Amino acid sequence: MKRNLLITALLSLLILMLIGGPVLAASFPSKTVTVICPWSAGGGTDTILRGLAKQTEPFLGQNITVVNKTGGGGAIGHGAGIHARPDGYTVTMVTFEIISLPPQGLVPFTYKDYDLLMRVNMDPAAITVPKDAPYNNIAEFVAYAKAHPGEIKVGHSGPGSVWQIAGGIFAEKAGIDLTFVPHDGAAPAVTALVGKHIQAVSVSPAEVQGQVEAGSLKMLAVMSDSRLPNFPDVPTMKEAGYDVSFGTWRGLAVPKGTPAEVKKVLHDAFKQGMESEAFLKFAKDSGLGLAYLPADAWDKDLEVASTNVANTMKKLGLAK
Repeated sequence: MKRNLLITALLSLLILMLIGGPVLAASFPSKTVTVICPWSAGGGTDTILRGLAKQTEPFLGQNITVVNKTGGGGAIGHGAGIHARPDGYTVTMVTFEIISLPPQGLVPFTYKDYDLLMRVNMDPAAITVPKDAPYNNIAEFVAYAKAHPGEIKVGHSGPGSVWQIAGGIFAEKAGIDLTFVPHDGAAPAVTALVGKHIQAVSVSPAEVQGQVEAGSLKMLAVMSDSRLPNFPDVPTMKEAGYDVSFGTWRGLAVPKGTPAEVKKVLHDAFKQGMESEAFLKFAKDSGLGLAYLPADAWDKDLEVASTNVANTMKKLGLAK
């Protein structure tokens, strides 16, 4: 009798193991999914995430709530995402800083502590200044900076952030001395620029597009290989004689150990949202560049990028 009960129990366990994945996938999600944004509201990461979440909800079948967890140059939000329950109900939009914070010794984790879902976008950096600034192109900006070393304050999204690195690479290539001022995200830096508390920002074109179109700011150059569709009159750094091509990327990830079936449900839903006509239009209108990569290809890309970024940061004196 006991032997029969044991056999029955083992068979039941085996059946659960065999069908557990499909059953879990079929029941997920059964409640709201939260996506962590490590940066402040209004910045490029927040903008693209909220647009994507809205268009993904119909495919996921549940509401998606975006929560901004800011601070520490992205460390707070990224850390919260890593330490969330690995059940699929907490997703994080990870950014470039997940590979720039570790070389500084500021965080006890790397991108490898996540399970990646997909890369969503890539955007170049740009140098943007007030409309009435005494320089109308990047050559005049450089000339002014050389005549006034250290006087131009350039805002960025935090210590060791992608936008500080972008500004640092440009300053090194141009041979100028700039003073970099950290902010808790790109949006506060742009606000400071509009208020003329600083003289420039080195954030993405998408993050200043509204102010440029409104006439309060002007973009001098973009750090991309070609001119951007939304800013056809703004030259690239390379056109202006500075060999600088640099920017950020953003993507979705979940805590390590999240079930494969759950990751597939999330990936497929977000990819459908990303491919929807409404989101494609939203991204284009917002000046956000889309650059999808599945998890395996993105992981290989980050392996190379993390090494390159660490080496660049060492050269700029930003890494330990």
